[in-house]
Amino acid sequence: MSIVAEIVGNELVIRLPLQSPAPSASGKTLVVASSHGNVATTAVVNGQPVIIGVNAYIRKGGAS
Repeated sequence: MSIVAEIVGNELVIRLPLQSPAPSASGKTLVVASSHGNVATTAVVNGQPVIIGVNAYIRKGGAS
């Protein structure tokens, strides 16, 4: 799993691979991308690495 984070202008840009929808730990949603916890990145703010934790999901059944 590779997460890429970079500072572009005044924005933090995060890229992480999509995965096949898989049930979340609770089973209420389907996870489509995750950092699987907090991850230190190569992006730096004030001399410190930016730590990112991301979960992207969809509702089960696809209804909005």
